[in-house]
Amino acid sequence: QVQLVESGGGLVQPGGSLRLSCLASGSTAGIYAMGWYRQIPGGQRDMVARILNLGTAWYGDSVKGRFTISKDTAKNTVYLQMNGLMTEDTALYFCNCNSKEGGGSTIKTYWGQGIQVTVSS
Repeated sequence: QVQLVESGGGLVQPGGSLRLSCLASGSTAGIYAMGWYRQIPGGQRDMVARILNLGTAWYGDSVKGRFTISKDTAKNTVYLQMNGLMTEDTALYFCNCNSKEGGGSTIKTYWGQGIQVTVSS
């Protein structure tokens, strides 16, 4: 089992910045990918950014050039630096990871509880 805890959300004005953090704990040895998703009320959960253990990262089209995902493997933490925030970035942000377990025969997906990011003047 892996537990994910997000931090760093809050209220920010348009054009501002926030950095989200996600700490993974528990059986973290099998984690091979981590990422961030977001969801608005009544909407689907959309991918914001993902990063593999070797550092390859990719982003949703709406955040390219504004958001940066990074990780600190030693700290089992993934970050999402969000710059140039817009009102449409307002959402509940979820941390996610994929883990190989059972000797690699099983892939599990874990989610954090979510953290609110509100962009408003």
